[in-house]
Amino acid sequence: MTIEQAVLENLRELPVDKQQEVLDFIQFLKHKLPAKKRRTPPASIAGKGKTLGDIVSP
Repeated sequence: MTIEQAVLENLRELPVDKQQEVLDFIQFLKHKLPAKKRRTPPASIAGKGKTLGDIVSP
């Protein structure tokens, strides 16, 4: 049994108010995760690129 299956199985046995607490806790944990960093180009090449042709279709 996977962790996901165990969590779902146990979650289904809880009353609705406790299920809401679990959901709140999950959202709290997600909020604590570090934000994904966007990659940025080095200053020496930033803004120097050019689009050649249509980027949507050839």
